[in-house]
Amino acid sequence: MSTQEQARALMMRHHHLVKNRQQSMLNRTATEVGLDALENSIDERNNSHRNNSDRPGTAVN
Repeated sequence: MSTQEQARALMMRHHHLVKNRQQSMLNRTATEVGLDALENSIDERNNSHRNNSDRPGTAVN
């Protein structure tokens, strides 16, 4: 694995971890204020975005 590939993999992993942390915080806050449906609406939006990608395997999350 080249240095560029390692750097890219590290950045992708970091981005994924940050995104998951933000989503967890958002869901926790939504639950605290009584918006349990927020998680379902976000999941639906993300799934439709993945399904509408012009190029397979290139949808950005």
